[in-house]
Amino acid sequence: MFKNLKHDFPASVVVFFVAIPLCLGIALASGAPLFSGLIAGIIGGIVVGAISGSSLGVSGPAAGLAAIVLAAIASLGSYENFLVAVVLGGAIQIVFGLLKGGIIGYYFPSSVIKGMLTGIGIIIVLKQIPHFFGYDADPEGDWAFLQMDGENTFSELGNIIGNISPGATLIAVIAMVILILWEAVLSKKGKIFQLVQGPLVAVFAGIVYFVATQDISGWSISQEHLVSVPIPDDFDSFLGQFTFPNFGVIGNPDIWITAFTIALVASLETLLCVEATDKLDPKKRTTPTNRELFAQGTGNMISGLIGGLPITQVIVRSSANIQSGGQTKLSAILHGFLLLISVILIPNILNLIPLSVLAAILFLVGYKLAKPSTFKRMFVLGWKQFVPFIVTVIGIVFGDLLIGISLGLAIGIVVIVIKSYQNSHFLHIEEPSNGKNHVKMTLAEEVTFINKGAILKELNNLESNSFLEIDTRKAKYLDHDIIEILDDFKFRAEERNIHIKIISERGITENPESYEQFFNQEKKQPFRRGA
Repeated sequence: MFKNLKHDFPASVVVFFVAIPLCLGIALASGAPLFSGLIAGIIGGIVVGAISGSSLGVSGPAAGLAAIVLAAIASLGSYENFLVAVVLGGAIQIVFGLLKGGIIGYYFPSSVIKGMLTGIGIIIVLKQIPHFFGYDADPEGDWAFLQMDGENTFSELGNIIGNISPGATLIAVIAMVILILWEAVLSKKGKIFQLVQGPLVAVFAGIVYFVATQDISGWSISQEHLVSVPIPDDFDSFLGQFTFPNFGVIGNPDIWITAFTIALVASLETLLCVEATDKLDPKKRTTPTNRELFAQGTGNMISGLIGGLPITQVIVRSSANIQSGGQTKLSAILHGFLLLISVILIPNILNLIPLSVLAAILFLVGYKLAKPSTFKRMFVLGWKQFVPFIVTVIGIVFGDLLIGISLGLAIGIVVIVIKSYQNSHFLHIEEPSNGKNHVKMTLAEEVTFINKGAILKELNNLESNSFLEIDTRKAKYLDHDIIEILDDFKFRAEERNIHIKIISERGITENPESYEQFFNQEKKQPFRRGA
């Protein structure tokens, strides 16, 4: 890992700056102590990063779990009771990993994963615009369309008018210029500009601007538009920020329901993020998903034991890591250590960082995920790729991550069913000879109940006095539903004088008495047929 330190350390710094407001904002949106978000970020970086097999994935508190956490804390009576569910949820995730449950991650269509990345990119851009202009009615990390402040993503944009902070906007624009200039020009001028990342310079500029303009009326930045890390008075008060689970309620059924909910949702979000991160990885490495579930479960158990929020792998931090040149999981681990060191040693300095500067950093992260060229590329690929893609994007923007993924996956399944319906067989109609139409039907490798309608339609359309040849030699799986259709059609074929010839691995059979008996004998062949 350490041979890539020159790439991983600068990337870890960028991820660190992205993670700070998200850890705090997600904790606020979850109705949990602010420090709990930082705990989850630290554990997600150090513990999960060390155990995980993901090269570029970064874990921490997830926006997708905020609503679940908020409701669970209220229903379970206290945050201490909720932490028991987090610990148990982590244990359940470990079981998922041991049972090879990570294979689920490979069953999401590429179009849906690309839609997820694009949708999240759009959400990041839309959600950062208010912070960019110094309007902070909704906390960082609330990605849902319906916000916790009663607004929605688009009504919040309308509220910016009349609430723009000149100082926050000015430094955000300066930060954006620095970021673009650094990436487009300076990073190509020398190694020093590659080692020192643009986001670090932008953050430093933001701190200098805040300090320099504190007493300048109209151009200063208010406290509510700064990072707000809890500051302990001494070491004892620092330790006092940790909360411990109340295991006395472990027998409460509601605790276990919450634990299973956390385990299922966190595992699903992690597997989706793993798939997306692997697609973004320039080296196209593959993450072992079962190991990832084990790592996430371990992280959640430790996070819950010391008062942290639930953890998942998260695409915002992961994509920031990739865009900043991260090469190995060392960048994720280092970002965790940076969080730990900073909240202990320099919380006062962190609280000088304007949120508008961090919004500029996230704005560029979001844009790179949702480039206009992505829409064009998916459209060119055809409707079977574009429709699930755009439905996923719309679902995420107007709902949340799980809604978007569910809608996109549902559309993807419909597309598969349609194509399966269309591709059950190949039909060739020859010129009539001896007064009979000669129709050859070649069955596909997999013929299931989904194909019943297509095959039945072809059979019903056969003219009287036809000759039907059914070639089953390519069929590796023939559903019993299809065999029943043939048996039922046998009687109609006799009435309409339709002659049927079956070509199979066993040879040629004409007008069999029972198709079920015939194909049951076929199952004795070396290849598989099902009933």
